[in-house]
Amino acid sequence: MGTGKLYLIPTTLGDVEPQQVLPEAVKTTINAISEFIVENEKTARRFIKKICPEKSQPSLKLHVINKYTEPQELPSFLTNCLNGADVGIISEAGCPGVADPGADVVKIAHQKGIQIIPLVGPSSILLAMMSSGFNGQNFAFNGYLPIDKGEKKSALKALERRSKDFNQSQLFIETPYRNNQLLESMCSILQSNTQLCIACDLTLPTEYIKTQPISSWKKTKVDLHKRPAIFIIHQY
Repeated sequence: MGTGKLYLIPTTLGDVEPQQVLPEAVKTTINAISEFIVENEKTARRFIKKICPEKSQPSLKLHVINKYTEPQELPSFLTNCLNGADVGIISEAGCPGVADPGADVVKIAHQKGIQIIPLVGPSSILLAMMSSGFNGQNFAFNGYLPIDKGEKKSALKALERRSKDFNQSQLFIETPYRNNQLLESMCSILQSNTQLCIACDLTLPTEYIKTQPISSWKKTKVDLHKRPAIFIIHQY
């Protein structure tokens, strides 16, 4: 018996009907697999039930990968895949392996010669970049900025300089309950002509996407509190 395949299974970015943003291939794949690597067992089971309500929950075998998972545990998650069974990785939101701990499992799968099959689904990073109007041929995702105010200021100024020097759009995120404070920081730290795109609640009914210079953001009232958001700056 040959090895199974590792499927990278996308999820919705929030409370929206899966069929609005996910292709039929996602449901077909979930129906055919009983073993998954997930970030949170409760939300993963809820997602699987919503996609495939007829699927037996007791039959599922779930491996949890999060900040508490020891690196030496990861290879064991693929044992059954090496024995011929297909395994799926389900991200907490969006696409596995992109700003997601599932990337560590994918790396191991490559080392073990397991075939990787990524499925199509929403990526907040790409959706934000697509809708920003910025340079889609040269951009960088920087993850979270530092929490410390001084370090955050230095990081923002460095990203602004890098954007101008390399014509490279700079993407980053913040813990949703700090979004409003981050916007205030950018308005006070970045140059007035630096362009900022804020894309939040992507694919949801409350979706908000706007690109304008910092000088205009200073006059804009928007509440981003606890709303998943992508921030992109570009200095021309």
